[in-house]
Amino acid sequence: MSITKKATVLAVGFGLVALSACGSSDGDNDSGGGGSKTVTLVSHNSWAVSKSVLAAFEKESGYKVKVLEDGDAGQAVNKAILTKDNPQGDVFFGVDNTLLSRALDNGLFQSYEAQGSDLILPEYRVDEDKHRVTPIDTGDICVNYDKAYFTEHKLDPPSSFDDLVKPAYKNLLVTENASTSSPGLGFLLGTAAKYGDGGTSRSSEAESGGGWEGYWTKLKANGVKVVDGWEQAYNEEFSGSAGGKKAKADRPLVVSYASSPPAEVIYADPKPTTAPTGVAAGTCFRQVEYAGLLSNAGNSKGGKALLDFMLTKRFQEDMPLNMFVYPVREAAEVPQEFTKYGPQAKDPETLDPAKIAANRDQWVKSWTSLVLK
Repeated sequence: MSITKKATVLAVGFGLVALSACGSSDGDNDSGGGGSKTVTLVSHNSWAVSKSVLAAFEKESGYKVKVLEDGDAGQAVNKAILTKDNPQGDVFFGVDNTLLSRALDNGLFQSYEAQGSDLILPEYRVDEDKHRVTPIDTGDICVNYDKAYFTEHKLDPPSSFDDLVKPAYKNLLVTENASTSSPGLGFLLGTAAKYGDGGTSRSSEAESGGGWEGYWTKLKANGVKVVDGWEQAYNEEFSGSAGGKKAKADRPLVVSYASSPPAEVIYADPKPTTAPTGVAAGTCFRQVEYAGLLSNAGNSKGGKALLDFMLTKRFQEDMPLNMFVYPVREAAEVPQEFTKYGPQAKDPETLDPAKIAANRDQWVKSWTSLVLK
């Protein structure tokens, strides 16, 4: 999300303190996987959990948790694959449905069916024959807009993918690199789901011509800006974010999450009565984040305990106001202040995981050639 982040995602931008570590185990782990009292979680940089919730797990399990953050989700997954024979930790959190097949095809995870897996909502379950990953959270990647900008310019904010290529929104959008960023890739996949891979658009408002590539040709001509990752896009380039205001950012549209507006309210001082940012509901792509026990994990026993913990009701209900994502466990409650400002998209774009697996790498290659060159 996870997202995240599996803010998701606003953990760093708004000063949440995430637990971190300089290495995987500082020599704590043993080769047998059962004697260490330290379990290391490798994650993207939006991991966050309440201190009391984590302390309860550590007390009950006897394990001390270390967290190693490895940048954006796309970067973290790539690094985990490169180091899989000598992993940095025991559990990896933050691989989502856009990158899942890459992780599985490269043997990143070993099988483990976490306790509580039977309570995961059916629509989020995957790999049920091998249980190499455990669904943890879900969220929607969507274009966010700066309400003040559009009010000041007496312009209606965009509400769909089609709107983004209209002249009225020229030079207003910033997105992330689809080859290095999870939300950037999610946005690309959203356009592929919307416009297809060869020319048939499902749009009733405008013909993209040439499927998603035709759409991106128009988006590029309309001045879309591409940066490496979410933090730069949201906190430095987007005029509607707290960070963007300080940086005097000039892009009032950004690819982020449907859960970003509540973070702008919850972490503002003083708190506004309404969110200063909004979501273009017709630009959303559904993201699901997973965690898994790393192959060759030094402390597999501790890793299994940590995965079990991440499916508990306590952890699942702690996520919304920490990582700004929705739980995947049945009957897990979501705080009202979160749902008020960040409701899930009613009709997000989705893609079958098999289609993502078959096309992702070629789509990213084509996107890079088309948009960045």
